[in-house]
Amino acid sequence: MRFLVIEDDQKTSEYILRGLCEAGHVCDVIEDGRDALFQASREPYDVMIVDRMLPGLDGLSLVKAVRAAKVKTPVLFLTAVGGVDDRVEGLEAGGDDYLTKPFAFSELLARVNALCRRPPVQDQKTLLRFADLEMDVVKRQVSRRGQTIDLQPREFTLLEVLMRAEGRVLTRTMLLERVWDFHFDPKTSVVETHISRLRAKIDKPFDAPLLHTVRNIGYRLDARL
Repeated sequence: MRFLVIEDDQKTSEYILRGLCEAGHVCDVIEDGRDALFQASREPYDVMIVDRMLPGLDGLSLVKAVRAAKVKTPVLFLTAVGGVDDRVEGLEAGGDDYLTKPFAFSELLARVNALCRRPPVQDQKTLLRFADLEMDVVKRQVSRRGQTIDLQPREFTLLEVLMRAEGRVLTRTMLLERVWDFHFDPKTSVVETHISRLRAKIDKPFDAPLLHTVRNIGYRLDARL
C-alpha cells in the first residue's frame, strides 16, 4: 500500500516511515500542510496519516480542502490533541479515524489496514435504488425524484450502507463499523449528527420521509411509514 504521512515532527515521521517500510509499504512524508494538499490532490494514496498541528495549513483545514477537492483517500488523524470534542471535530472535517499520541505502531498499522479493507466496487451493485431515491456509486451522484442531492463523503457512505441494507435495521454499532470502521464506541454523537444531516438532505425537501429511527435499536430506510 502507498501512504502519505503529513507530520512536522521529524522523530515521529521517521518512526512511522521505518515501521511502514518494514511492513512492506511505500511511504511519502511531507511536513507542510500546503505542500501536502498539493501532493494529495495529484497523487493516489491508499491512506493519509495527518497530524493536526502543521505549518502552512493545519490538519483540519487540509482534510477539509482535500474532501472539497473530491479526494476520497481515507484519513487517519494522528495527534496529541485527543479530547472528545477534538475527535469529533476531526471526524466531522472528513477524517476516517483518530489516533492520539503517544501511540503504539502496532495499533497504527492495524488502524490503517482496517481503513484499507474496502470491498471491491465491481463486486457490488453500483446503481442503487430505494423508492424514489437513486445513487450512482461510481459517479458519486445521488438524486431523488430527479433532483440532485449534494452529499459530503461521509454522508454518501452512510447513505450507501443504508441503501444496501434494503430496509433492514442497522444499529449504531453496525454503522460505526461499516461507515467509520470503528470497532469500539468512541462515545460521541457522530452517528446521530450524520443521520440528522442526511435526513435534512434526502427527506426534508420532500413530502415522504425515507430515513427512520427505530427507537432504542437503530436506523433504516422505509418508504411505507
